[in-house]
Amino acid sequence: MRHVNTETLMTTDNVHTDEDKRLSPLQLGLLTVGLLTTAVGQSFIFAILPPLGREVNLTVLQINSIIASSALVFSAAATVWGRLCDQIGRKPVILIGLTGYAVGNFVFAMIFDAAMRGWLAGPLLFGLILLGRCSQAVVMSGTNPGAAAYAADFSSREHRTKALARLGTASSLGMIIGPIVAGALAGFGLLFPLYTASGLAALAAIVIALKLPPGEIREAKSRTNKRLRFVDPRLRLYLLCSFGGFTGFAGLQQTLGFRLQDMLSLSGTETAQYTGFALMVAALFSFAMQLFVASRFQGRPITLIRAGVALLLLGALVIAIPGSFVLVLVGMASLGAGLGLAVPAIAASASLAVSHEEQGAAAGLVTACPAAGFVTGPLICGFLYEIDPTFSALGAAAILIMVVITASRMRGNR
Repeated sequence: MRHVNTETLMTTDNVHTDEDKRLSPLQLGLLTVGLLTTAVGQSFIFAILPPLGREVNLTVLQINSIIASSALVFSAAATVWGRLCDQIGRKPVILIGLTGYAVGNFVFAMIFDAAMRGWLAGPLLFGLILLGRCSQAVVMSGTNPGAAAYAADFSSREHRTKALARLGTASSLGMIIGPIVAGALAGFGLLFPLYTASGLAALAAIVIALKLPPGEIREAKSRTNKRLRFVDPRLRLYLLCSFGGFTGFAGLQQTLGFRLQDMLSLSGTETAQYTGFALMVAALFSFAMQLFVASRFQGRPITLIRAGVALLLLGALVIAIPGSFVLVLVGMASLGAGLGLAVPAIAASASLAVSHEEQGAAAGLVTACPAAGFVTGPLICGFLYEIDPTFSALGAAAILIMVVITASRMRGNR
């Protein structure tokens, strides 16, 4: 990789647009490993938390509240870490996030271990689990904005979408292999996947600490004093698309199991198998779009955003049609493909819309949107599903129609 003088980079907001910078294979590989480790670990949580919660007598409402609360905390904390990585550097924030994830996951597992031994129960157990998971979310939320800002530092405008799309494949790949690995590891005990995730995150942090070249640290005089907000006119349309897209997707994902069970009259075990396969299809299509389309796309990111949100809407409409499991798979494939196109393009557009000194803050806001969507989407679509099973998918489609309209108002960065 060509070494770039950081003093030159800080002379103007847009000078980095003239450099033909790209992430080196080493940088890309290490960032991907860090993000993949977190994504796999999160997939472990979603796969084993329901049976683990029932093992210690937590209710469905308590389990869902743990997930929703930690997602809300993650969303808020990501914006703070995004601003902080503009001040102390990208690499320290990435390492803090990975270390926090490793330690937090270990503590999370230890709490469940104590409960399974009969040492904790009732409200105290629930309170400790909720506190532990939310505390973990505060720290681990630094990894994604730190990695995205690091990628922005080392990639020119022409290569920004490609770089962020390649990083995005880590999350999709984690969604694919996470449930499979979690199922295999659970054979050694329900807590074994959690301890494994902690070990992998700790190992990734050590390797990144030793091998990843430092990112840039802004001098105090070069940092902007203005805090980026969701309503910033340069970012708000991109953030609205991200939030709305993930609200619709999360609502469909969280009600998918209920819909399949009711539509196909499945048992509990069959429901888990069918739902897992459908989610894997979505993850596969997302991974394919990020790897083979978004990372090779030569045009404006806005084109990918519009195509992506249109595919999200199509997927919601297909899932709303009462019918066979095949139709559900088609809808999930469309949803996954839509995310694979839109997510890296939104991240790239937000990065291109702000100054060099605001990259971390922008990455933090972009990172916060999916987590916020996973708070609101299940609440909206879950409520609609209680009224009528078809209403949840139609409600998601209504949200995604607004996202498509929002995308049509964008002016893409070149």
